[in-house]
Amino acid sequence: MTKFDDEPDEGRRVGDTESALWSFLDELRTNLRAMRDDKKALRFSLRLTCEHFKVSDGCLGVLPPNRSQTELVSVIPRGGHWDLDLLTAFLRKQKVTIPRNTIVAPISRRGRLWAVLALRSEREFERHSARALSRIARVVSESIEVIDWQRIFEVRSRIDRKIMEQLRPQDLFYQILHGLRSLTHYDHSSALLICDHRENVLDLVAEQVAWVKGKSRRIGLRLPLNDAAWDQLRDSTVYAFRRQNGNWHESLGQKSTALAELLDYNNAAVSDSDLRESSMLCAPLATRDGVLGVLKVAACHRSSFGAYEANLLERFVPLAAVAIQNSQRTLTLQTKMLEAEKKHAVANLLRGVSHDINNALGAVLPLVQQILADIESDRLQREVLSEDVQQIEQSLQTCRRIFGGMLSLASGATQGSAHANVRRGLDGTLAIVKDGLDRQGIRLDVELMDIVPNIRVGQGDLEQLLLNLIVNARDAMVKGGVLSVKTHRAGENLEIVIRDTGCGIRLEDLSRIQEPFFTTKHNGNGLGLAICRSIVWNARGEMKIESQPGVGTEIKVLLPIVDDRSAGGGV
Repeated sequence: MTKFDDEPDEGRRVGDTESALWSFLDELRTNLRAMRDDKKALRFSLRLTCEHFKVSDGCLGVLPPNRSQTELVSVIPRGGHWDLDLLTAFLRKQKVTIPRNTIVAPISRRGRLWAVLALRSEREFERHSARALSRIARVVSESIEVIDWQRIFEVRSRIDRKIMEQLRPQDLFYQILHGLRSLTHYDHSSALLICDHRENVLDLVAEQVAWVKGKSRRIGLRLPLNDAAWDQLRDSTVYAFRRQNGNWHESLGQKSTALAELLDYNNAAVSDSDLRESSMLCAPLATRDGVLGVLKVAACHRSSFGAYEANLLERFVPLAAVAIQNSQRTLTLQTKMLEAEKKHAVANLLRGVSHDINNALGAVLPLVQQILADIESDRLQREVLSEDVQQIEQSLQTCRRIFGGMLSLASGATQGSAHANVRRGLDGTLAIVKDGLDRQGIRLDVELMDIVPNIRVGQGDLEQLLLNLIVNARDAMVKGGVLSVKTHRAGENLEIVIRDTGCGIRLEDLSRIQEPFFTTKHNGNGLGLAICRSIVWNARGEMKIESQPGVGTEIKVLLPIVDDRSAGGGV
């Protein structure tokens, strides 16, 4: 009789336990749903699980691909001792003997075992406890997967925002690489290489190395493409490779390792074998116009990447390809706009300085005619001849200065070295406009530092920038005034300040004057200040404009300094 009485009690107890477990799992899911950090989710899960099982001894350990032993991320109580070899063997699916007062359950992430949840009691656990812990571990695994997908969404959203902000191409490249770091947790490097179809090479345009704070020294590296590598790029498949016995092998069933061998350019530079690339993901960037380039992600351990990471990268690549393509198109458009504005500026200058050139040449012709007449009539006087020749030389020097400045402007705004000499740039610009300024009654006030450092911008670009700003200042002072040009050092930048005492800019126009095609001039095209902004922007500089109607305008341009060497000569 007693036996039959015990069975309903046992059933009720099991039912109560099951009900309590369901309630606990629901509570755990609800709390984990609001979490965005995986380590915080693990610590919270351990604490709640210990409370549910009414034990005071538990741990959560993670086994990263590049580690030989499990790392404890949370332990209750703090400082508690656990057999790490046992936990590691369990995660590697090796045969282990678990003590009866201990229960363990695996937590999965990215398609493979990632962590272990373990509890320890002063007495033996009941048989259903291990199954209950496994169900808890599955809830934690699901929550970690949700956190990973939320991170993917956040990275995609961040790239979308950066596209809307119209980042410089180089800044966009590194935003993409930073996103890859957040998604794949690589411990070696990521890189972006762009195809140069004319030269049949891959150009390394951006690389982020996990343990180096700063720009990679290999930027600019050019890798010749062979037929096998081209075939893999055109296939538009995400490839996974791992190094074994010194050679690359495919991980996902691909037949060729040509792309891995081509992109293994860091091998010779790393002396420490622990820092060598041993796992690699390669994702071709394919667009409707063809292959744009390839994204490369590398890790130090050959088990770091698998099908999960390849699938992750495959979802990320279309967004990256569109962003990079749009960025390149914008850069091409800006270059064309710069060239168009340069030609327009030369044409405008030619009309503006024609009066000065005509005056200079007009003064030469009668003097030459008079000298010839004096020679024919044998009335040539030495003193008069000397004065006439000096006046001819002065007129010719004026023409030479004007034409020389225009030739400098027209012959290479974006060519040559990216180091500009401010003194030489200002000399060339003022050579073109100085006579016009004098004729218009504008006094020029130039104050440069004793030593003006070179700045990181093309010489032609600097002259285009100075010319546009000085011509704008001149046009604002139709009744004369003062045009000042000054330089100051501002940290790692050179500040160029151009100020006029002209008509100023209305407040409602001030916010729009840098927009392409917006102009307040009757015969303007609205590209001048837009081009200036583009030049400063590409040089990673800054341009600030302050103006008051009837008082004048001040423009401050900050450009990065290359070094402290200055050019000889002055203004």
